[in-house]
Amino acid sequence: MIVLQGGTIVTAGGLARADVGIADGRIVSVGQSLSGDDVVDCSGCLIGPGFVDIHVHFREPGQVWKEDIETGSRAAAAGGFTAVVPMANTEPATDSRALAVSMIERGRQVGLVELVPAAALTRERRGHAVSPVEELWDAGVRIFSDDGDSVAGANLLEEAMRRVAGLGGVVAQHAEDATMTRDGHMHEGTVSARLAIGGLPAEAEEKVIARDLELAEMTGVHYHVQHVSTAGSVALLRDAKSAGFNVTAEAAPHHFSLDHHSLEGRDTMMKMYPPLRTRDDVTAVAAAVRDGTIDAVATDHAPHTVEEKEVPFEQAPRGVIGLETSAAVAWSILDGNPIAFFERMSVAPARIGGFVEQGRWPGVGEPANLVVFDPQMVWTPDKFESRSRNSPWIGATMRGRPVATFHRGRQTYRSADR
Repeated sequence: MIVLQGGTIVTAGGLARADVGIADGRIVSVGQSLSGDDVVDCSGCLIGPGFVDIHVHFREPGQVWKEDIETGSRAAAAGGFTAVVPMANTEPATDSRALAVSMIERGRQVGLVELVPAAALTRERRGHAVSPVEELWDAGVRIFSDDGDSVAGANLLEEAMRRVAGLGGVVAQHAEDATMTRDGHMHEGTVSARLAIGGLPAEAEEKVIARDLELAEMTGVHYHVQHVSTAGSVALLRDAKSAGFNVTAEAAPHHFSLDHHSLEGRDTMMKMYPPLRTRDDVTAVAAAVRDGTIDAVATDHAPHTVEEKEVPFEQAPRGVIGLETSAAVAWSILDGNPIAFFERMSVAPARIGGFVEQGRWPGVGEPANLVVFDPQMVWTPDKFESRSRNSPWIGATMRGRPVATFHRGRQTYRSADR
């Protein structure tokens, strides 16, 4: 039996100092002074449900020199994650049952996290015809998204929403009106004007969300807004939830911690999609994560090579990695509320992603998908399990870090620093 000894267990009902015994993939005992064959020192740490990321890019198939399912899974485990949802903007796009099944099977072979891909909402992510969502659902897919692009056609989106609603699935939208963002590379505001760089206006995100909410109300689909980045988007979500809409949302760590002033030096490591917005936007997104208007933290982990990023700003690809730093950034705004921390990092994303055995509060008989998180550990990101290094946090001082991760009772990560 593996024993997690001396930690504080986090559950919906509160916190309790106790040891956790793990055997045969499940929690078999919770109590004091447990003994076992493998004892993990958890003193000073929180023990909670393994983190779940419903928005990652593992680049397999298509661009495996940036990341693949194995290296992405290692990065996820090191970040405390026990389940992930890779997006469908692979090459080819994940729009067939065969490809979805092969990705799930590859995740099982690697064995570090539970991996279920999102599927493209439209064929080849081209926005012309709905994907075979029924076949993809049968393969295990629960989230449908053309992430990287918005579905522009309202009629097509309504059809897709009705079909996905009939299955009980989730339509997740990358909210962006592409007609408003051509030639844009950063937030349209004072910094972009000063640098003479094309801008991406906040309204491009908000306009799509407003339209989609009307369609979601008509169809009854579970509508999920990806990588929320503006105060206006938060206001739309808050109103929709108050009105009883079936809507959820996620925010990436960089969008509730960094603003567009980080781009003053044209640092390509700060170039992502949606772009870093104003300080007011950051404040609004962070507040929404705290109060639950934004249900989940999702990294939008987007690996790119050093060579791709070491080019002039306008030529650099958008995106940053985030699996191994996400928990520390989330903890920075949820410090003092461990229950909310695990709600946003584990429980809510598992519910949205349809993961039956993930995001479950620790207790006897529950699956042993767990993370041991040290809230006081101070560290500086400098190397990663990810194949890529395009992180905005390199060299930053961070507080809070996973020190052990367990997937189905098997230890998938253990920090060398404890």
